[in-house]
Amino acid sequence: MNKIYLLAIACMAIFTVNKQVVAQQQPNVLWVLTDDQRYDAISAFNKMLHGRENSALGYVESPNVDRLAAQGTTFINTYCQAQGCAPSRASMHMGRYPWRSGIYQFEYFNNNTDNSYPLLPEEMVKLGYQTMHVGKLGVRIRTLKDGKAVNYPIYQSDIDSKLFEVDMLPEWGKRPILKEIDGVKLVKPIRNVAYFKDADGTVYYKSEKLEKENPQFAGMAQKAHDRYDLLYKYNNKKGDVETAFSKGVLAGVSPQPAGKTRDGNYNTAFISYLENENKSFKSGSHLFDGVDTSKPLFCHIGYDFPHTPVLPPEDYRKRFQKHKYKMPELTDEEFKKMAKAFQKRVTNSYSDDFTDEQKQKMVQDYYAFCAYGDDLIGKASDAFIAYSEKQNQPWMIVYVCGDHGWKLNEHGSIAKNTPWEVDSHNPIIVVSSDKTKFPAGKVVRNFTEFVDIAPTILSAAGANVNQSKFSHLDGFDLEKVASGEIPARDYVIGESHHAIGPRAYIRTKDYMFSVKTRPNSKRGENMDWAMKASYKELDPALYNTSKDPDEKNNLAYDPEYKKVAMKLKKKLLDIVIGDDRAEINWGGDNYGKNTKAIGTEVKRSNFAPGAHDHKINL
Repeated sequence: MNKIYLLAIACMAIFTVNKQVVAQQQPNVLWVLTDDQRYDAISAFNKMLHGRENSALGYVESPNVDRLAAQGTTFINTYCQAQGCAPSRASMHMGRYPWRSGIYQFEYFNNNTDNSYPLLPEEMVKLGYQTMHVGKLGVRIRTLKDGKAVNYPIYQSDIDSKLFEVDMLPEWGKRPILKEIDGVKLVKPIRNVAYFKDADGTVYYKSEKLEKENPQFAGMAQKAHDRYDLLYKYNNKKGDVETAFSKGVLAGVSPQPAGKTRDGNYNTAFISYLENENKSFKSGSHLFDGVDTSKPLFCHIGYDFPHTPVLPPEDYRKRFQKHKYKMPELTDEEFKKMAKAFQKRVTNSYSDDFTDEQKQKMVQDYYAFCAYGDDLIGKASDAFIAYSEKQNQPWMIVYVCGDHGWKLNEHGSIAKNTPWEVDSHNPIIVVSSDKTKFPAGKVVRNFTEFVDIAPTILSAAGANVNQSKFSHLDGFDLEKVASGEIPARDYVIGESHHAIGPRAYIRTKDYMFSVKTRPNSKRGENMDWAMKASYKELDPALYNTSKDPDEKNNLAYDPEYKKVAMKLKKKLLDIVIGDDRAEINWGGDNYGKNTKAIGTEVKRSNFAPGAHDHKINL
């Protein structure tokens, strides 16, 4: 055996060892995301922000997330980039602002434009990770094949919530197509029929069309309404259940016990994934590969709670029914001063006309649902840490409190979609086995944003996010924010189109300012509209949050605040309209429901490059 051959073998051995060392240094990562969760559902956050354990409304319960906060670093002043599920989740997975990615609403989009970049889980695969998702994803990405948009999985193992619906595993969901009930054929097949499934296997369908076309099933929705004590937002004075088919369930009791709900099934699937090392396992009727112990793990759990239908398990519901909550109310003065877009959203999701009993039920069940979810988060986190320690691997948990918030009669409304504090403020906790990176019990009060999630996870995984290939990322590594290496932002910023029309917002230490950004959602047309529109046409909103933390008094037309409003207007529009804005016609005109996703032409606006410098002098 010659010396050159031996040297080659030695070099190969060193390379292999070094590769293994690098792999061992990469932490397993668990990213937990809830849906429509208000920050005040978490006791630890209330203490950090307000010096009290409970919400301003009343009692909350979150021992497991509180424990994560004690174990890790809390970024208490994190704000979302869009107050709607799909655009918010896209911003997290892309690490990009909506006006940079071109994802503003609930449209389906493809990855075949010159403005498309790999998403977070795709980058993690390049870094040697196995990727796994369970539950709700909400990222509506597709790819083009032979001129058609086809599904594009971004996680290697994807136990999506829709699989649970097909298998009829959870307590509620939608049947993609319903042809018969208990062996009785329907007059015509019906698509996307909502249902509730009882613990004994009984299924109640909630479909006005079903009952009209098939009289033998008349009253089925009413039975579900009565059995589960459901509260809807009715859209007529009669309040009959028939008019509430399309409305969200704001309160009720889960048809299933704790652990057997939709979110409980997500936990079961996740823990099964961890327990079935290097072998397959079954979830419903589907077979999945368990965890690969030779690779670091990146897993994302997307819980449904506390999104509608708000259905806490019975034991949680009973416990929270003992608590009485203080209800915010809407005054005529507040409503009259609102921006027109905000008035529209409040009117379409009005809740101040609920009875006192209905309001109490709505709030009690919401916080009960959050408390149940907190228990699931604790179980999933413990299983993840146990797996990592068993494999002698470092680990990191990223908990994000909601993809946005949710109103419980604040501003007289339910729902989300507005840039008000309660819709937008969503703290993040990062817990790491390496306490030097994310110290236990540390609270960071600097502004942070959802676009920070991707660079934080990528950096922890070993990527150098300062490389040019990551220049499209808009956020910062939270480790560097926590250490002070990244200077404090003066503001956070976002843009959302759903329900209130195209609007952007900017939030500073003392103010929140919001204006309309376009005349409509026809992408690529009149992109500079906001720069030419009158102040009145922009439909402005301005709140002095240091004096008016509940954001009730719109000061947009107050002469005393004119200079502040003009500075915020210029800064906001220069950024979202003029600093590398992208708009893409993805195919079809209805961007809220567009499923074509075949468009690839990118229209840009870049007359103020560098405007987004994170600094503003007021």
